[in-house]
Amino acid sequence: MSRTEYYSLVAGLREYALDADTKGFDARAIIAEILENVSRADARQVRLLYGYYDCENLISLRNGRTAHNSLGNFTREELEQQLRDPRRLPPLVARVIRAYADPEGEDAEELDMNRPFEKTLMEAYYRQCDGAESRFLREWSLFDRTLRNVAAAVTARAAGRPVEETVVGDGDVVEQLSRSSAADFGLRGELPYIDAVIAAVNDEANLLEKEHKIDLIRWNEAEELATFDYFNINTILSYLVRINIVARWTRLDEKRGREMLGRLLAQLDGKELINKQ
Repeated sequence: MSRTEYYSLVAGLREYALDADTKGFDARAIIAEILENVSRADARQVRLLYGYYDCENLISLRNGRTAHNSLGNFTREELEQQLRDPRRLPPLVARVIRAYADPEGEDAEELDMNRPFEKTLMEAYYRQCDGAESRFLREWSLFDRTLRNVAAAVTARAAGRPVEETVVGDGDVVEQLSRSSAADFGLRGELPYIDAVIAAVNDEANLLEKEHKIDLIRWNEAEELATFDYFNINTILSYLVRINIVARWTRLDEKRGREMLGRLLAQLDGKELINKQ
């Protein structure tokens, strides 16, 4: 993997965010600035991170919904083209698109076509991230999938629905979520955040409060995964994960979005980063 160090770019991240704060928060402008200043190999890692939103948008488009998250790599019109000819999508994601477009084709032979498109597509995305060049992206995608699975499992259990129908992917954690009857799914020793997720889902009647608590878990994990990275692509991806959270909360609750942006700015002191290295 590229070991490029982005001293000037990382030092400027705080300034990009400050500029966004004064002119109206624009996550896409920050992402574009970063893509212009990283290597081609590292730009692929950035685009793969945002492939999650492309998958969400593909699901929405295929289901005839109008919702479209602008953080994705593609416009709605571009995704309509990708549904017909997915050559610009990550290989594993493209294979799912081709398979469901042609259930009798070669790609469909490698997939269980009885499973919902949504689950198969998201599993393909996470598998693509499993092979990412960036350590941060590999670890973040595993965490993100697990966190979403835990929240989905808790919700399904409370509603009396089969947990195995809601979780994405496979592995020991998915097996525990699907089969365990324990309050913590037997995962307290393995997932330090599981009690916080269970409490947020079960105890918080206010949907925004619940989402805020879960996003704080995401924020802290993004910081933690890049603790010993200062000027490389892992630092930048960690920053972008937090930018995504700020963008979400700027839409949901502007006051909280500004609070999160302030926290991010406080963590982006270039001199402090240099002193830590």
